[in-house]
Amino acid sequence: MKKNKFHMVMRVPMLVLACVIFSVNIKTFVRTGGLIPGGVMGVSLLIQEIVERFFGITIPYSPINIALNAIPVYIGFKYIGKRFTALSCFVIVLSSILTDLIPVYLVTEEMILITIFGGIINGVATSICLLADATSGGTDFISIFLNRKKGIDGFNVILGVNALVLIIAGILFDWDKALYSIVFQYVSTAVIHLLYRKYQQSTLLIVTSKANEICRMIYEMTGHGSTIIYGKGSYEEESSKSVVYSVVSSAEVNKVMNAIKEKDPESFVNEFKSERIAGRFYRIPEE
Repeated sequence: MKKNKFHMVMRVPMLVLACVIFSVNIKTFVRTGGLIPGGVMGVSLLIQEIVERFFGITIPYSPINIALNAIPVYIGFKYIGKRFTALSCFVIVLSSILTDLIPVYLVTEEMILITIFGGIINGVATSICLLADATSGGTDFISIFLNRKKGIDGFNVILGVNALVLIIAGILFDWDKALYSIVFQYVSTAVIHLLYRKYQQSTLLIVTSKANEICRMIYEMTGHGSTIIYGKGSYEEESSKSVVYSVVSSAEVNKVMNAIKEKDPESFVNEFKSERIAGRFYRIPEE
């Protein structure tokens, strides 16, 4: 399925907006609160803090962040998708430069507000990147690579990296800030799960008298197959009814359900979240 032209045109403006949000968030909430976010961003900020605290030298954020992203970017170009990785490189470079240019601005000194709103803003910026078919770089590349190419749960790898970063930050600086950083990451992840659902799946059970047409329509719209289960209605005892079983991306559910209702207004649809699936499941490849 080809992406529509409007989405293609809006990619760059969306990514520029995400870069601005990332940078402003770092200089207003993350830096003023002394938080250590996850991934390469957190490692970059941690290195900055270590060099400044122990050696009295202030080094810019951009060269550290860009250098640390070198290996993940290589993985992206080689194994994930060239356009996806190129757009992600744009995000990495622009957000890094903007972070150095934007001055630190104190919004509040209340740590719980810094943690929660910083996490929300970071989650929104990350979701905008993902919706524009890019990423903020770092461990996202590694997670996608492990998920798609090796069948390994990339979340556990990211969790391990983030835990190591927070342990180092806690030992060297302040355990309170490390604990607040965990809350920051949790809030950020919750926002991403709310706004971006490409990698979440939903199961559809569709009771219909037009099973073949609906199966064909689901495949044409999403690329996902379906299973037809033949049966009889217990109330009206209709033998012509069938149940179509299909798993689709959660981002596709609304358009699929609307199309089902147009195809068969008398259909009954039950949608529920799929916690885990095994076997073949079509995913639109990154470009």
